[in-house]
Amino acid sequence: MKLPRDVSGEKLGKKLKNLGFLITRQTGSHMRLTKVTEKREYHLTIPKHRFLKLGTLNNILKDVAKCLGITKDELINKLWE
Repeated sequence: MKLPRDVSGEKLGKKLKNLGFLITRQTGSHMRLTKVTEKREYHLTIPKHRFLKLGTLNNILKDVAKCLGITKDELINKLWE
């Protein structure tokens, strides 16, 4: 599945909340999300821009997929289906 082109940082943050990430703080135009597992804490910073650039979105999704132990394509299907 291709990456969506019209994803805002706020919309992505809401979708990641469904996967167990919590917004722990916001400084300026960036949000900090955290997911706590038995082994460690994962921190993720997302710009709260109107539209995320494709490279930025791609890197965020790679990090989230690595954290969850799934592929990026599986993550995309979970988030946008």
